[in-house]
Amino acid sequence: MKTGFVYNSIYLEHHQKGHPENKDRLIAIIQEIERRKLLKELVSISPRRAIAMEVALNHDPTYIQEVADFCSAGGGYLDPDTYAIPSSYEVALYAVGGLLQGIDKLLGGEVEAVFCAIRPPGHHAEYAKAMGFCLFNNIAIGAHYLLQKGFERVFIVDFDAHHGNGTQKSFYEEDRVFYFSSHEYPFYPGTGSSQERGAGKGYGYTHNEPLPAGAGDKEFDRVYLEVLPALFEEYNPQFLLVSAGYDAHRDDPLTYLQLSTEGFGRIVDSLLNLAKGKKIPVLFALEGGYNLKALAECVSLTLERMLEA
Repeated sequence: MKTGFVYNSIYLEHHQKGHPENKDRLIAIIQEIERRKLLKELVSISPRRAIAMEVALNHDPTYIQEVADFCSAGGGYLDPDTYAIPSSYEVALYAVGGLLQGIDKLLGGEVEAVFCAIRPPGHHAEYAKAMGFCLFNNIAIGAHYLLQKGFERVFIVDFDAHHGNGTQKSFYEEDRVFYFSSHEYPFYPGTGSSQERGAGKGYGYTHNEPLPAGAGDKEFDRVYLEVLPALFEEYNPQFLLVSAGYDAHRDDPLTYLQLSTEGFGRIVDSLLNLAKGKKIPVLFALEGGYNLKALAECVSLTLERMLEA
């Protein structure tokens, strides 16, 4: 697959030393990609700055202004886990804009797949609330952007170890977006039981695969090689968005799942095969992953599989 790679050093400017979600995550990724000589094979995509109206596809305009004002006033903590510094609002706009730029390149046929090495992450951010290291919900904004362009069946897969409560909530009553998540449960943020299946016309278009602490390759293989393909085939999507969190890795310090690097490779292969089978674009956006070595290796492996697909 001709693979695009969204990255810019502006993503390093949202940083708090000692916090697990810091700039070292992207630095480690870029160093490993360079070590494997992958950059020259990827199509570099420069992010643009999203405008507030685009962020408002998924967020309360008052909340967006509150984040801007909070950062202008010097920042601090928006919730017990989520910091913002003076530059964070701008960086978050470039995270959203990077994802939207990736979508535009896919829709223009310039690339077949995209990986967005963006931060801050997004899948916990709700309509009017920062949460779980996330300011704006990048993937959810991307799905709304596609709906605005006339797409009728967008599929989101979220393999982060934490449930994407924000993304699920955005599309819980929507049949044009299917939200599929595998995650450790019960665990932060407490949502994502198998009983949560959507509501109204969205009923049946949310599917959670809650996994117990200690779950590893065998359990993830069942989810991604058996459960997901059947749902994907039935929904027949036009676009695949992936919340790519790598904190289900056995070496991650924040979770208790036991997925191997090779296990992540099989998840990525499954997603790429599903997209290829439907001849639809696929975009991965970085979410969690807090062991720097494991994160860098898994993202690099993801890119290798995308290039080989």
